[in-house]
Amino acid sequence: MHHENPTAEFLGLTFNLANVLMITVASAIVFLLAVVSTRRMAMKPTGMQNFMEWVMDFVKNIIKSNMDWKTGGRFHILGITLIMYIFVSNMLGLPFSVVIDHELWWKSPTADPAISLTLAVMVVGLSHYYGVRMKGFGEYGKDFFKPMWFLFPLKIIEEFANTLTLGLRLYGNIYAGEILLALLAGSLATGVGGTLAAVLPMLAWQGFSIFVGAIQSFIFVMLTMVYISHKVSADH
Repeated sequence: MHHENPTAEFLGLTFNLANVLMITVASAIVFLLAVVSTRRMAMKPTGMQNFMEWVMDFVKNIIKSNMDWKTGGRFHILGITLIMYIFVSNMLGLPFSVVIDHELWWKSPTADPAISLTLAVMVVGLSHYYGVRMKGFGEYGKDFFKPMWFLFPLKIIEEFANTLTLGLRLYGNIYAGEILLALLAGSLATGVGGTLAAVLPMLAWQGFSIFVGAIQSFIFVMLTMVYISHKVSADH
């Protein structure tokens, strides 16, 4: 379970090669899903097109539950991209992990705090960007002093807290799931008794981890739209 991360130095920076690999794999899978789903469009969707349209409607409903569609429609593609990317990332480490020379190469990207927190920083940063762009810097700045000016420090703390909780919630759930799977997989190598005792719990936990991965991708996108709504809507 205690494996090293494969790293490389470039321009004075240290890169986690496993993270680079898994980000690339997750991005490629999402891209291929999008291409396959939209390659042959039909009036009566079937197969992958039907799946993609379901995802689009699902994300649309998330947006409409937080803001009016005229305002939130521009974030539709962002929501679709996030929910697909995070779900695929959550699933990658479930079937197996790959360890070479005590270095962990294959895992869920979101099981690394650097990636999950980077996604959170990106989302919170986008919420500020669109807040300024759609309301103007002056009107946007006033929101930090409402309803009382002395609440300004608390609102600054809230921004940092939102970023941390958004990223750490995703990381904690996926990382904990992979740790338990690794423990159960270790029991498979302890003889016939250990194998029999571990197979069913491992299969059950993998099924539960799929559910958790789906829920966490939904929660991440839901909170993304909540944060953006608070920044761009006039009634917040």
